[in-house]
Amino acid sequence: MSTADRTEDPSATDTGSERSTTEQNSSNWYAHYVLGVLMLVYIFNFIDRNILSILAEDIKADLAITDAQMGFLYGTVFAVFYAVFGIPLARFADVWTRRSLIALGLSFWSAMTAASGLARSFPVLAVCRVGVGIGEASASPAAYSMLSDYYPPGKRATVIAIYAAGVYIGAGIGIFLGGFILDTWQATYPTDAPWNLRGWQVAFMAVGVPGLLMALWVRTLREPVRGISEGLVAAQHPAPFKVLGREMAAVIPPLNLLGLKAHPKALRTNFLAAVGIALAAWALVWLTGSVAQWIASGVGVYVTVSWAQSLQLRDPATYALMFRSRAFVYTMLAFPTTAFVGYGAGFWIPPLMLRLHDVSATEVGMYLGLGSAMGGFVGITLGGVLADHLKRRFPGGRLILGYITILGTIPFLLWLVYTDSLATAYILNFFLTAFAASAGGVPPSTAADLVLPRMRAVAGAYFILVNTFLGLALGPYTIGLISDYLYAQGMSDAESLRMALALALLTFIPALIFVWLGKRHLPADEAARLERAKALGESADD
Repeated sequence: MSTADRTEDPSATDTGSERSTTEQNSSNWYAHYVLGVLMLVYIFNFIDRNILSILAEDIKADLAITDAQMGFLYGTVFAVFYAVFGIPLARFADVWTRRSLIALGLSFWSAMTAASGLARSFPVLAVCRVGVGIGEASASPAAYSMLSDYYPPGKRATVIAIYAAGVYIGAGIGIFLGGFILDTWQATYPTDAPWNLRGWQVAFMAVGVPGLLMALWVRTLREPVRGISEGLVAAQHPAPFKVLGREMAAVIPPLNLLGLKAHPKALRTNFLAAVGIALAAWALVWLTGSVAQWIASGVGVYVTVSWAQSLQLRDPATYALMFRSRAFVYTMLAFPTTAFVGYGAGFWIPPLMLRLHDVSATEVGMYLGLGSAMGGFVGITLGGVLADHLKRRFPGGRLILGYITILGTIPFLLWLVYTDSLATAYILNFFLTAFAASAGGVPPSTAADLVLPRMRAVAGAYFILVNTFLGLALGPYTIGLISDYLYAQGMSDAESLRMALALALLTFIPALIFVWLGKRHLPADEAARLERAKALGESADD
């Protein structure tokens, strides 16, 4: 790998004045200001993503779709494109100006959210969700990388946890705003609404437009020198857009095959993987009847395999530091497996409350949204602080948060879905979200600790990819599919959804195993990071 391929950001010019400015920023108010702005971006991210939950019942009625299809809309169709485009955009973030990438992505996903309000059919709404997924894929890898340069490694889990609190604040605001706008519009215009718009359509428009203004704010942030927090300063990359084109070609079929044509063995492996994935997708379509779900999922898995092959050929050091680290592999499996329950419960609890209780969307949105926002912020922030504290005590300490997440989520989720008291459910939602959120800063900070600075955005994007596939693409859809099946067997729509949520907890069994394995291998893998990098030809000490 050439020196040019290892260099990065056009704004990181290595002058003494810029270094001193960034070093000062890392310890003063400006670093906190950047953290606050990026957290707001993440809040917008999840407002636009999670508003679909409280609107689900009305969308189902207007577009005549099932629980499984709603899970597909919220999860799979969004997740596949979010995950697939996240990898090339993350690599682009490793070589281009990160603030600009975040601003452009925010503009695009906000516009696509607003466009969702024009949808009058299931396919059109699905296309808009694809656009939201592609736009949102630009944000977090670039944000992880920026924050890792503004703050020292010892504060990494805390800082990323504060940033990631935007997930729960945004999700809570999305549920509240969606319910409020929905009920207000329908009360104001029970018939003859302007342009024949439904309440859920107006809600999409109302939350999408402000993001366009937020993007202008993000563009004003200062770009930090890449790697300054660890003394591993990266120089300017000479051709960042060539990197983007190359990375996009690596994930878009059939262009991905062009990079493999000079490597017959890799090409054969790719063909066999494609056949195996196609057969698995066909079997799942036959079993479930969900054609779009498994075609989309199959494409996503195939693209991921192709990208990993391409990475191994083009950047063997990055590939090795990620995929030849057992701590990295197990950590990237452990926390996304818990996200299966987190994403599934986060989406389906509001519809469950509406089915179980005679209550308005505004009330459900307000109390569940407030509980999710507060619980998520408290849980992920305290979890990040605790993770960094445990990390200082012993090398694998951060991963203990995985146990806390799992063992705390189980009783509160079961209690919430089976209580007959709506008020009790609202209170339990706070504690459920706090425990579910507590490990949010652990996987990206652990990934950053296991690779070099120039690889952080890609490592973070890979976590997001796996988290998106296992959690977002499969969680809401699978729970919806089980709910549809139980409903067809004679259960009520509320009881079938309640049972589906309870059964989802079985995924915590493999999650516990992965956490244990990751914690076991983390100390050795992290200690050997620089030695492994140097053995692979990296200049890890400059």
